[in-house]
Amino acid sequence: MAISLADLRTVRADKPPRVLIYGNEGVGKTTLASEFPNPVFLQTEEGTPGELALQSFGALDSFGAVMEAMEALYNDPHEFQTMVLDSVTALQRLVFDETCRRGDEHGSAKARIEDFGYGKGYVNAKNVLREFLEGCNLLRRDRGMAIVMIAHSVVTKFDDPETASYDRYEIDLHKHLNGEITRDLDAILLLKKPVNVKGETKQGAVSKNDKTTARTRAEGSASTVLIHGVGKPAFVAKNRYGLPESMRFDRGAGYDALAQYLPRIGNSAPAKAAA
Repeated sequence: MAISLADLRTVRADKPPRVLIYGNEGVGKTTLASEFPNPVFLQTEEGTPGELALQSFGALDSFGAVMEAMEALYNDPHEFQTMVLDSVTALQRLVFDETCRRGDEHGSAKARIEDFGYGKGYVNAKNVLREFLEGCNLLRRDRGMAIVMIAHSVVTKFDDPETASYDRYEIDLHKHLNGEITRDLDAILLLKKPVNVKGETKQGAVSKNDKTTARTRAEGSASTVLIHGVGKPAFVAKNRYGLPESMRFDRGAGYDALAQYLPRIGNSAPAKAAA
């Protein structure tokens, strides 16, 4: 049937959000994810914060186990409203293991992803990863679940074609899989403690002219954590909901701060209109 102007309709970003939270160890990624409405955790690595009690399938040590857990969430009756993957960085290893187990076009298994040669292993790994991502899409579309992925951060050198190279925080994922995971996300949030850099001078015979030398000292709050939702040269972040550049993350109230911008999740309170 031909498409006509009569087929036009108004669309809104009203489906449950797909969010990735990343940052350094211990900054509160799992805690923030646990504050989303009625979460269930798919844990691909050890390390539950001591103060939390999570609904979890336990340690999932294979890609097949992850997919079985997602299948149960899709088919079985439950009241969970958010699926949390902790972490997508560890899932990457399971994807590579599954890719090697399936082997090449002849069914020959490989010991390492590099053993496929000519980058074919990473191409095959993308196909395996897409099975997981499609599972996420089905849970979101058919079961109305929000999707939250947790990832570790890594500092890398970014070669900017318009200026000198500089270091920045990025998601700890292999470059061949990073785009597949992040492309359709509605928000990428960096959790990070603010750092203030102060300059100091001290007198010393550092040259034949006996001039002063300067040094810098980094200072920051041990308890303050910021949620960054807009990217800068120093880090990767984005969102489709009009989140501010940064907001304070107070444990126990992190999701409440985000919820005023996000679409409604299940039976959670309706989101307020973004300013």
